[in-house]
Amino acid sequence: MQVVYEDNHIIVVNKAPGEIVQGDKTGDTPLSELLKAYLKEKYNKPGNVFCGVVHRIDRPVGGLVVFAKTSKALSRLNNMLREGEIHKKYWALVEGKLQEKEGTLKNYLKSDGRLNKTFISSPDDPEAKESILEYKTISEGERYSLLEVKLITGRKHQIRAQLSGIGHPIKGDLKYGAKRSNPDGSISLLAKKIDFCHPVSKEMISLEAPTPETFQKFL
Repeated sequence: MQVVYEDNHIIVVNKAPGEIVQGDKTGDTPLSELLKAYLKEKYNKPGNVFCGVVHRIDRPVGGLVVFAKTSKALSRLNNMLREGEIHKKYWALVEGKLQEKEGTLKNYLKSDGRLNKTFISSPDDPEAKESILEYKTISEGERYSLLEVKLITGRKHQIRAQLSGIGHPIKGDLKYGAKRSNPDGSISLLAKKIDFCHPVSKEMISLEAPTPETFQKFL
């Protein structure tokens, strides 16, 4: 866990692949609890420390995650997230070369909680939700392409399911059809950039995650 931005109301961390944002059935310590301990120690706070989760990224994914240090900031950020006012861009290393080097993907996605997996479904399925992303190719290698992905909607496993759906699964993502796993168990998806208006000061915040070595060779 690496803190990339902090003020009185928000804290943004660069999450390592494998870390979890919120507690789950594994019982592993989530980032939200690690941050509470960090804030308690840094500011010598007595009693409970507030640290609200604004959004999540999947466990095997690395990159930027925003947390709120005050309930006012959490409430406002949650509203901004619902209104599409928090803009996120991801980098994805995918198998193969895309015929269309940039474009928009629109699908209806349905999540299966038992399998912890998202499937492309029919527009007629009442449980499926319209899911949209935009992508463009940054570079290509022999076996992989590096894409920048902008989420228009925010569905569970959306990028993973939609890129797999066009025959280009994310490197290391066995769940969605990748040929082989990454040695560290991660998938090559990075929450690279985030832009939003500060919920209290109203300043524009624009942050970028450091580029991991696995992505650097494609730049």
